[in-house]
Amino acid sequence: MFLILIWFLVIQFTGINNHNARIQSSDITYRGTFTWIHSDGSKEQIAVPGHYNVPAKETMVITTTLPENYTQSSLAIRSSLQDIRFYIDGVLRTEYSTKDHRLTGKNSASCYVFCPTSAADAGKELRIELTTNTSNYSGVVNEIYFGDKSDIWEYIFESYGLETIIAFFILFAGIITILFSIALGIVYNRKFDMEYLGWCMTMGATWMLGESKLRQLIVPNPSALGTLCFVMIMLVPIPVLFYADLIQQGRYKKPYFYLGCAAFGNFLICLVLHLTGIADFIETLPGAHVILAVTFFLIFLTFCLDMRKKEYRKNKLVLIGLIIAMLAIAIESISTYFVVLISGLFIGVGMLILLFINIIRTIKNVHTIEMHRQKEELLKRKRQMEKISLQMMQTLSTTIEAKDEYTRGHSHRVAEYSALIAQEMGWNRSEIVNLRHAAHLHDIGKVGIPDIILNKPSRLTNEEYAVIKEHTVIGAEILKNVSIINHVTEVARSHHERYDGHGYPDGLKGEEIPIHARIVAVADSYDAMNSRRIYRNSLPKETIYEEIRKNRGTQFDPEIADIFLRLMDENRLTITDTYLEIDDEPALPGMEFEISNFISNVMNTMKSQEEVENFDLLTGLPMRNTGQKMIAQLMQEHNGCLIFMDMDNLKKINDIYGHKAGDRALKALGALLSEHIGNSVGCRFGGDEFLLFVPDAGKNEISELMETLFSRFDSEKKKDFEIRVASISAGLCMCTKGDSFDECSSKADKALYYVKQNGKHNFFFYQQMDNTVFPVSSVAKDLSLVAKALRNSGNYSGALNLNYREFSKIYEYINQLGERHKYHCFLVMVTMETAPDSMMYIENIEQALEYMEEAIRHKIRRIDVCTRYSAMQYLIILFESDESQIPKVMDRIFIQYYKLYDKRDFIPKYEYLPVNEHSEETNPQNTSDHLNQDIHPV
Repeated sequence: MFLILIWFLVIQFTGINNHNARIQSSDITYRGTFTWIHSDGSKEQIAVPGHYNVPAKETMVITTTLPENYTQSSLAIRSSLQDIRFYIDGVLRTEYSTKDHRLTGKNSASCYVFCPTSAADAGKELRIELTTNTSNYSGVVNEIYFGDKSDIWEYIFESYGLETIIAFFILFAGIITILFSIALGIVYNRKFDMEYLGWCMTMGATWMLGESKLRQLIVPNPSALGTLCFVMIMLVPIPVLFYADLIQQGRYKKPYFYLGCAAFGNFLICLVLHLTGIADFIETLPGAHVILAVTFFLIFLTFCLDMRKKEYRKNKLVLIGLIIAMLAIAIESISTYFVVLISGLFIGVGMLILLFINIIRTIKNVHTIEMHRQKEELLKRKRQMEKISLQMMQTLSTTIEAKDEYTRGHSHRVAEYSALIAQEMGWNRSEIVNLRHAAHLHDIGKVGIPDIILNKPSRLTNEEYAVIKEHTVIGAEILKNVSIINHVTEVARSHHERYDGHGYPDGLKGEEIPIHARIVAVADSYDAMNSRRIYRNSLPKETIYEEIRKNRGTQFDPEIADIFLRLMDENRLTITDTYLEIDDEPALPGMEFEISNFISNVMNTMKSQEEVENFDLLTGLPMRNTGQKMIAQLMQEHNGCLIFMDMDNLKKINDIYGHKAGDRALKALGALLSEHIGNSVGCRFGGDEFLLFVPDAGKNEISELMETLFSRFDSEKKKDFEIRVASISAGLCMCTKGDSFDECSSKADKALYYVKQNGKHNFFFYQQMDNTVFPVSSVAKDLSLVAKALRNSGNYSGALNLNYREFSKIYEYINQLGERHKYHCFLVMVTMETAPDSMMYIENIEQALEYMEEAIRHKIRRIDVCTRYSAMQYLIILFESDESQIPKVMDRIFIQYYKLYDKRDFIPKYEYLPVNEHSEETNPQNTSDHLNQDIHPV
């Protein structure tokens, strides 16, 4: 709520002002020329507003002429303890005086006086008479407003309404503070200093409302409210002194008492003078100010004495707040003699600060009282809490293992078997009880093992077995802070250690293994063999007996194994299915404080286990759901590239060499992605597919990353003969911040499909399918490489060679012939690009390629040569051709293609290079009229 308040205030002060027609001062302020007519008849031009030397009780007369274009409905001026009369053209229009309404006093209450006017008053003389009975405000001429009455009030409210709102809030807060303090006093049977602060706030709020420019709207008789301002100044020292005395615990009661009596006596004297009409409150106000100043000085002095005696520490915040409040009241009091525009705002701020500080102090006091009151109750409940703490831990452990019906009750049985062994070994009752508690939590670490591994019905892989062995370390970590059960951490960590040193996790040997863990190891193994599992029934007693006997001295402590075998011989392993009652056991100190840590650790481990389940153990990358969420979130915050990656020939590896070989290939790629992922996010999308998002990277950086990944994977697969045929294909989509994940992944998948259809083992950007995003430079680069490869055809080992060898021989021949006879021959590459946002279907692809091949064969000359270079590209050698005729030749081919194929999901485009050897480094040529536009039939 505090942040919401801050947000609201920031918006109000910095946001757009929706008050399109907000009243400005210049719109309603009357700026005419005013003349002061002195009592002797002389005249003086004066500025309004202003303050002039006029004796008290003498009427000040000012005049002005209303403009010829005057059309306003009202004139207004604020009275400062003045009687006011408006004359227009010598006729009294409005008179303000409280003579008939005030019960006591001589002065009129300050308020706004409105004089009705109209357009008929234009050009007439306006005469204003101001009379006051006090020298404080005699000669004061306030701002004169004109306009609609509602507009004037709106301007006044916007200018001075904040103080009034604060005053009402403080008044409300003060009343609530008083009531709340009284209620606290009844509940706790003591007096709270906050009550006197409430009275101070109430009096301060009354002062602010009395000084408010809007007071004539608040109450019917503003004179009474204005009089209360002076009463509050005279009486405010009394609650302030009570408040300070209670804070200081009565150390300065006597001087405070005398000063309070002086304040009350001054009030009585001033009241009598006011009622008799001898002197108004404003005339006797200096005496109240003196008493208020003495009050502040005395309180400040006593707090300084407390500081010297080091009694201030617990009250230093209150001292700061009280000083601020006193300074605020002093400013307000002094301002009465100089300005009339503060209206209690300083008092309001000071009171709010003091209230906030006192709330903190009261809360601390209540807290101290409550702590003391509850201490005895807590002591009574402590033993009961200690008794149930262990049972809670046991119940939690049992609840966790109850998710598998085959291990339900395992911890309880192991605890009971361990207690029987300890009893046979002569342990005392306290040691047996402690061992039982520790054994009950020995498998608590399994909460951090994924269910898919714990409940796997088949044989575990090496990786899965390594994960499940971690439950001992996880359990020890959960229980590390549980000191109320001795040796519990040792039992959780070491109950799978073997006596011969071949156990886990630490490989301890012999008596290096804690005795408690050695006991639990035997009990744990027995119950595991004696219980049914998802993959087998429980073993016969004879088989279990023989297993324990054979493994004494290797897996089990021989002494403990012999004791357990004796218990089996004597048929003394019968236990109940009910939990051990602990009502009569001795309480363990501090148990109630450690149970919360234990539960917290369990919950954190369960959360970690859930996170582990969301990762692929084979590749070490997040699984699809988790990865998609992470990538989608990152895409909302960053530009970047979404990469859809696929491992080629994985099925072939699985079919020939088995799934272990396929797993090695996937593991190698997963490790490679994890190594190069950096600040990117990747996941295993499913099967042989992977998804990767690289934030804040451009096309060139992505290309370099992909080339590195392809090169590293090629190096890795050479180390393993069985996975050498594996390769990577990838479709890429450049994304901008906020793009839809579904849309971008669909585009990346589309680019991947394009790679699959064009020979695999490559990567391709989806944006290359739209020539308006990536110009033809990428195709030109491909053509340059193809031309170079054709000239060195003996070293070429590409895929999809449809008569490619014959084509390369002809190319080499033409190249030599052209060099010898200076023939002009050109190599042309035709590329079938997919139209943006179109769906690719196999039947459409094959049909489009068939029609393109037919169009090429029908429209080139007999001396020209063509071949299908890849799934989506053709190569043509134009022999002895004029370069200017190449666009016309290609136009004929493309027009024929569109006649045969009427869809627009594949767009043919071309590039060409001279065949001659001396032109090898020449850039591929193109014409924008043909390459960058669709070719449509005539």
